[in-house]
Amino acid sequence: MAQKEFERLVEIVSTLRGPEGCPWDREQTHLSMKPYLLEEAYEVLDSIDRPDGEGLAEELGDLLLQIVFHSRLAEEKGGFTITDVIRGINEKLVRRHPHVFAEADIRTAEEQTRHWEKIKKQEGKFSVLDGVPRTAPALLRAYRVQQKAATVGFDWKSPEPVLDKVREELAELEAEMESDRQDRITEEFGDFLFSMVNLSRFLRLHPEECLSAAVDKFTDRFRRMEAVFREKGLSMESRTLEEMDAVWNEVKRS
Repeated sequence: MAQKEFERLVEIVSTLRGPEGCPWDREQTHLSMKPYLLEEAYEVLDSIDRPDGEGLAEELGDLLLQIVFHSRLAEEKGGFTITDVIRGINEKLVRRHPHVFAEADIRTAEEQTRHWEKIKKQEGKFSVLDGVPRTAPALLRAYRVQQKAATVGFDWKSPEPVLDKVREELAELEAEMESDRQDRITEEFGDFLFSMVNLSRFLRLHPEECLSAAVDKFTDRFRRMEAVFREKGLSMESRTLEEMDAVWNEVKRS
């Protein structure tokens, strides 16, 4: 059943791109579709965060459409096809899981991560850091680069020296703030953020998720603060920072 439905999706996309298909779909290119691919990926993540994964099946379908659509664009230019895409990932999964499909002895997730990077280098990767897209969100990119560096032993053994590094980077940032040199402040602020991402790994936290939760918390409290002023018939723009801060603290306590 799954194969039949997948083949139907491929046929639908082919029809949409055909001479009698949809004008909008026929105009699209890999480049023009980039924003939609990113948007659909974020919508999948949003569904995962909802109670019981509400809407996840639909959002995964939208993401699958992006994959089929890009494959169709490539096929029309004599490049790869959706079959090539599927065959490629099938072969990669088997090749990179020798403990499942062959005789390798790998017992923990950590061992598998190190083995995964070794296999990737055998496949032609020149650096253990290859495969982390520069276009990824900076927090995610920092996290993945640090993870990959750790697979060859370039990592601390405990959180304590990482925390020392955070303090060191903060001190360097504070020193540059006195100099009023924007380029140096920018560099040191980036170093400080990078060290905080490193600390998140040792705390077994994902920095992107932590920051997202903090933004959600701020957003909720700010909206409740707005509601307090609205109920009092007051404009926030006409209030002092001290007045707003007092209401903010009330909202936090409640």
